[in-house]
Amino acid sequence: MRRATIPGSSGRVRPMRLLGDAALVAPCEPVTDFGTDLARLVEDMFATMYAANGVGLAANQVGVPLRVFVYDCPDDEDVRHLGHLVNPTLVATDGPVLRGPEGCLSVPGVEAGTPRHDEAVVEGFRMDGTPVTVRGTGFFARCLQHECDHLDGGLYLDHLTGLRRRRALRAVRRAGLRP
Repeated sequence: MRRATIPGSSGRVRPMRLLGDAALVAPCEPVTDFGTDLARLVEDMFATMYAANGVGLAANQVGVPLRVFVYDCPDDEDVRHLGHLVNPTLVATDGPVLRGPEGCLSVPGVEAGTPRHDEAVVEGFRMDGTPVTVRGTGFFARCLQHECDHLDGGLYLDHLTGLRRRRALRAVRRAGLRP
């Protein structure tokens, strides 16, 4: 029988910040207080991510300018990766750069082939302050890189060039968002 609670089950869904919101382009601040407010934020972020059918969510996407993200994401072998990172740093990327479909909860309905490394290593902390290293390959590596970009004030759209970028920005405008 499962004894652990399901992440997000006691959280509240927070409003999602959308493309054009200043919170998405400002770099996030490091977490300094590993207390109950952080635990509540992580729980709310899981609830928000699940409500939006996402695989990852950064704190600035719910308007909190702190270096925190949550994930529940499969890799290319369909192995589930579930967790959160506080003050994460992308310390290594490796493998070939692959162009794969990528979207974002803050840019709903717009997806584009985005280049990302096939392997990623992120170091950070759990919400209790315990250091952790997370390694990902395939789709999970893409997720880790995507969420780290958010915390630095970036979006997957920033990685697009040429025709792909023009098409994505056209789709953004058609969706009623402002780049």
